[in-house]
Amino acid sequence: MQVSFAEATRVWARVAAQSFGGPAGQIAVMHRILVDEKKWVTEAQFLHALNFCMLLPGPEAQQLATYIGWLLHGVRGGLVAGCLFVLPGYLAILGLSALYAGYHQVPLVQALFYGLKPAVLAVVVEAVFRVGKKALKNNVMRLIALAAFGSLFLFNLPYPLVVAGAALVGLFGNRLWPTRFQVLRGHQVADEATTPAPPLTRSLATVLMWLAIWLGPLLAIVLASGQGSVFSQLGIFFSKLAVVTFGGAYAVLAYVAQQAVENYGWLSAGEMLDGLGLAETTPGPLIMVLQFVGFLAAFRDPGMLHPLVAASLGGLLATWVTFAPCFLWIFAGAPYVETLRSNKALSGALAAITAAVVGVILNLAVWFAQNTLFREQKLFSAGGLQIEYPVLASADIYALALAALAALLMFVLHAGLVRTLVVCSAAGIALRLAGLIG
Repeated sequence: MQVSFAEATRVWARVAAQSFGGPAGQIAVMHRILVDEKKWVTEAQFLHALNFCMLLPGPEAQQLATYIGWLLHGVRGGLVAGCLFVLPGYLAILGLSALYAGYHQVPLVQALFYGLKPAVLAVVVEAVFRVGKKALKNNVMRLIALAAFGSLFLFNLPYPLVVAGAALVGLFGNRLWPTRFQVLRGHQVADEATTPAPPLTRSLATVLMWLAIWLGPLLAIVLASGQGSVFSQLGIFFSKLAVVTFGGAYAVLAYVAQQAVENYGWLSAGEMLDGLGLAETTPGPLIMVLQFVGFLAAFRDPGMLHPLVAASLGGLLATWVTFAPCFLWIFAGAPYVETLRSNKALSGALAAITAAVVGVILNLAVWFAQNTLFREQKLFSAGGLQIEYPVLASADIYALALAALAALLMFVLHAGLVRTLVVCSAAGIALRLAGLIG
């Protein structure tokens, strides 16, 4: 189907404006508009692109938009789709981060975020169900998701290792029990036209160009400010993160929090949760929480710059090194992946990876619940087990009540993301005005 570039640009702007609610909601918006409404791509193409993006490090929803933009109009289409997907959230987080840096100690602002966190917990739990409904089609997929959760929650295994294990299970499982691993029907469609792979020299040129775009500014910053500066630390850390983390913001948040809070001391654990709350309330990928981290880190260590100028540069740098490699993965890898759409072995691996991602999101939901609903945590360690569990006596009854309210709004009354966040934030302010919370 021929689609004009101007019309596609307008539609990508519409997708960006509606991209609330984390990757599950964003992917659903794209599916509704691009597959059901516009019919610009088929179900098979959409699922194939989605599962490739699930395999990649970084925000899968933004990469999915880039991939489909590339399918429709080549590199320029991918650039427009990917950049528009990020831009509204970047501008919103920039403004909200500035307000947070200046006013988050104000009691009413603290109360607003107190109410926001339980609502965000409900959103993360909903993501488990929404992604799980699409990925866990049979007991084998459910078992893979459970194994992924146990690997992270019980043994604290690295997420890349969990993904690699799921891929191997999918590859071998597809040979032994193909009916259980061919759950994504789009991969079984072999009669659709696919894009031929480009020459190797063109792919190499693409890789080199995007490596320069990604790492060139980082190298300039390190040379100009020194390796010990906060800007160099931000650029190097988030560049590494862009390579080794998978599953989007839900999967990487615990690792980012550990490094940003405990290792670098850029912000506190509570502020990290506040940042995710801001990212939940704005359009665009949840990984925009990294912009918030970069903003606060540079705001508190501005060097010779004005704090707001330094903070804006810190947020921009974190955003740049997070999203520039996403275009590299898509523009270099998508042409080859398109030739493999009917490859059943690959589809089995990708289906298993998608199931594992459900377990990863569930692990984040548990981590989020422990840190939102309880004031104290303890660590049990024995052999290979490393289990962090909450101290029940430290339960926050008002946070529990707000979480119950958010669950009622989201799952029973189907109030939607924005209304749930507004109601819970208002409830937090009401509790503060009543003197029930500090």
